[in-house]
Amino acid sequence: MKKKYTIQKSPFVVPTTDGKLIEEHFGNATDKNSQISIAHMVAPAGWQEPYQTPQFDEYTYIVKGKKQFIIDDEILILKAGESIKIEKNTRVQYSNPFEEACDYIAICMPAFSMDLVNREEL
Repeated sequence: MKKKYTIQKSPFVVPTTDGKLIEEHFGNATDKNSQISIAHMVAPAGWQEPYQTPQFDEYTYIVKGKKQFIIDDEILILKAGESIKIEKNTRVQYSNPFEEACDYIAICMPAFSMDLVNREEL
């Protein structure tokens, strides 16, 4: 009988050049699921990404630290225990301009993909 669950013990660690840890537990890189991606991330102090306009909804839950979001020129800062949903086709910049790392969970629907993220030049 086929199991009706999957336990992820070895997530795919996405190679990065900016010091950010990305461990994809489910999604395109781990189980070829294009419907949803779930990742644990740690953004180091001083980290930032370029603006992007993703073609997916992104949910973020802050586990530890703080993370800054610039959404349509509005600056939001979330701290541990807070979460946000950013709707697809919304221009956003993610960063951690603070002095401690930010530990968070990101869920993208459909799954994160470089083809769908639409990043601008930094």
